[in-house]
Amino acid sequence: MLRGPFCSKDWIGAIPEFEKAKIVMIGVGFDGTCCNFTGSRFAPPAVRLASWALEDYSPVFDKTLDETAFFDAGDIELSPANVKTSLAAIKANAKDIYDCGKKYFGIGGEHSVTYPAVEACFEKYPDLAVIQFDAHTDLRNGYLDEQFSHASVMYNIGNLIGFENIKQIGIRSGLKEEFELAKEHNTLVERTEQLDTIKNKKIFVTVDVDVLSVGEMPATGTPEAGGMTFNELVDWFKYLKSMNFDIVGADVVELTPERDFTGASTAVCAKIIRELLMIM
Repeated sequence: MLRGPFCSKDWIGAIPEFEKAKIVMIGVGFDGTCCNFTGSRFAPPAVRLASWALEDYSPVFDKTLDETAFFDAGDIELSPANVKTSLAAIKANAKDIYDCGKKYFGIGGEHSVTYPAVEACFEKYPDLAVIQFDAHTDLRNGYLDEQFSHASVMYNIGNLIGFENIKQIGIRSGLKEEFELAKEHNTLVERTEQLDTIKNKKIFVTVDVDVLSVGEMPATGTPEAGGMTFNELVDWFKYLKSMNFDIVGADVVELTPERDFTGASTAVCAKIIRELLMIM
């Protein structure tokens, strides 16, 4: 008999029983539409490993990960060359999570993986709004002949749930027509109280790690100058928690660990995930 003890293959703080979980975490490592640096499909196992360098306690929220009651289901097997089948697989698994009465937490992967998760969430909760933390608008009507590109994820989500139900934070890059669309529907948010118009809805939170400054998050698919600090991002999380936003789904996307030569970006990503779990 092997004596061990052996390191867990799960995210730190995950509970062992799916049935007892409130939140189900899955890795959605797909980057088949990436238009700059590829490699985000390798993020889920890299972040899972990096989580073991974290403490399971958040001093910001005075809470430990085991109190969040999340189950780590592992990574979905996805084809990096097939957008349609990969996104369909993500939706099917997200639907299973919601059908079991649990919350979804995805670790990407590029930002296109958010759409099928939101689609499954919207089928469960028709009164849904999406809060996007991102450097980019992602409001293009397709990119390079691919409707479900990561550059189009919020456009597709807007067509699904209504653009008035999207709130975008940290945006600093996009085409002129994307900003015009955002202004038309009042999606851009600069102050916490601007989120109060969606306070009574179910909420899906999507965090593209390039929302952070390139100094704190250089290893991402499309780095963008400027950006907020980690602490500023957590301040937004604190507001969502303090105002009791009903977060029923979330994901963190666009880390490219093969470009993370120091390991710092992956560590920051893991901590974003820990703090986001605390407010669900």
